[in-house]
Amino acid sequence: MKIIPLALALAAMATLAQAQTPPPAMTAPNILAVPADAPPQKAPPLGPYAVTVETDASLPTHTLYRPTDLAAVQGRLPIVAWGNGGCANSSSRFTPFLTKIASHGFLVVAIGPKDGPPLELRPAGQSVPIAAPKTSASQLIDAINWAERQNIQAGPYKGRVDTQAVAVMGQSCGGLQAIEASGDPRVKTTVVWNSGVIVDQAGLPKLSNATKDSLKAYHAPVAYFIGGPVDVAWPNANDDFAKITTVPVFMGNLNVGHGGTYRHVNGGWFGEVGQAWLAWRLKGDKAAATLFEGPKCGLCIAPEWKIQKKNMD
Repeated sequence: MKIIPLALALAAMATLAQAQTPPPAMTAPNILAVPADAPPQKAPPLGPYAVTVETDASLPTHTLYRPTDLAAVQGRLPIVAWGNGGCANSSSRFTPFLTKIASHGFLVVAIGPKDGPPLELRPAGQSVPIAAPKTSASQLIDAINWAERQNIQAGPYKGRVDTQAVAVMGQSCGGLQAIEASGDPRVKTTVVWNSGVIVDQAGLPKLSNATKDSLKAYHAPVAYFIGGPVDVAWPNANDDFAKITTVPVFMGNLNVGHGGTYRHVNGGWFGEVGQAWLAWRLKGDKAAATLFEGPKCGLCIAPEWKIQKKNMD
């Protein structure tokens, strides 16, 4: 007779323990695999300036990519605030790409300290955990604020930063952060890489506060660069493009998948077009503009790229 209550008690304890066991982490298939028919890798040259990558003590939450010899830079440094894929607190996966940008005379302020833990990647076919974001769009605003302060304070950047030439951009989750930050009136262009406001958020953690209504805050030219139809961001970016009506918007699709070409030599294809877009929009570089302007623009006639434009020549 005593055995039955004991059994019931053990069963109840087992049920309680099972109820308290956390559910398994949500997973998604690896989305960074390169398409079999991707174009050959490209190695664009660096710009004229050697680059230093560092974390400044006055901004320990970010990494700076900037010309090593600031005095040698012709003109002032536009500000490029960067958000990382995966909401990662490290820009290490994007170092070749961001170095390419900085070598042309830009001050890139990327979320995450220089020695922050890199975004965990897994071999193709395995799964990666879907985690809540570790960074936020407000850190892009922090980057802009810091650069503005440096321009007026005593130090190496005093008088060398172009506070009227500001870009926000990022990849995947970082692209959502850039969209969210685009309403800041100081932003002169937004560049969204492998990203777009998610059409169906069901079953996913909230990656940012960007919504389709955020697109209404665009007040300056916008570019989307996507990895083709296999890119998980493809439907989101195309939906964004369809909904943007009030500003110039350019969309370039290259069949490289969601992982882009950021880790290729000097950022590969994406490094080339990213630097050119920023040179045009923040420095007024007319030669760079030929990649994007007109019906026979450089990317328009390049067989590797598929182009859409709105409110542009």
